[in-house]
Amino acid sequence: MILTVDIGNTIIAVGGFEGDMLAFVVRLATNIKETSHEYAAKLDSILRLSGTETHSLTAAVISSVVPQLTGTIREALKIAFGIDALSVGPGVKTGINIHCDDPSSVGADLICVSVAAAKKYGSPCIIVDMGTATKIIHLGKNGTFEGVAILPGAEISLSALAERTAQLPHIALTAPDSAIGKNTVDSMRSGAVFGAAAAVDGMIDRFFFEIGEALPIIITGGLAGTVALHCRHTMHRDDNLVLIGLNEIFKKNMQQA
Repeated sequence: MILTVDIGNTIIAVGGFEGDMLAFVVRLATNIKETSHEYAAKLDSILRLSGTETHSLTAAVISSVVPQLTGTIREALKIAFGIDALSVGPGVKTGINIHCDDPSSVGADLICVSVAAAKKYGSPCIIVDMGTATKIIHLGKNGTFEGVAILPGAEISLSALAERTAQLPHIALTAPDSAIGKNTVDSMRSGAVFGAAAAVDGMIDRFFFEIGEALPIIITGGLAGTVALHCRHTMHRDDNLVLIGLNEIFKKNMQQA
């Protein structure tokens, strides 16, 4: 079994693959203060609770947007399972040509979702990745990474609104019944959820205008379920694109090792 680890700013998603089949997904909260031994204990415990036989793990591959944790998690995997993990970054074969000013600056998570989308859905397409930040990617013909727009995520915007104002409360990110709020909480929810959906729709319209045609849209990420329902554009939701991309990248590198 191959262990895929997506280290995000808020959540660390861990998936186990048997070939192309995603056997399980578990999630941990991201905490840069925890040590490799603490993460090793958590990973071992959570995988055993999911029913995974940890002795069946043969390799691991990591995508990280939290540099402070990359080495910590690699060491944790070595402590818990004796695995020396592959980290997605410069020098790792991905099969994605990056048409950007500085290809090395493109985040590992963006590369992974692009690899997965190209493999599973084909290209060209648009990928919307809604996590701590919202990323909208244009994947060109033959899976080329043409560029990305990065927006503050809906939860970041909602937290900033509460933290930077005197009278607005911290609330959960859920959609209200109406865009026209009748109380403070519903008004904030309207702006956060419907505003995020409108921003995604508006950016996709701009992408289509610049590209010159409409493309299929795939949406992923932890907030996709909250926001996608309120977007005007038709989108195919796939919650595990980063993990699927990691599995594909691992296979490419083992085949060419």
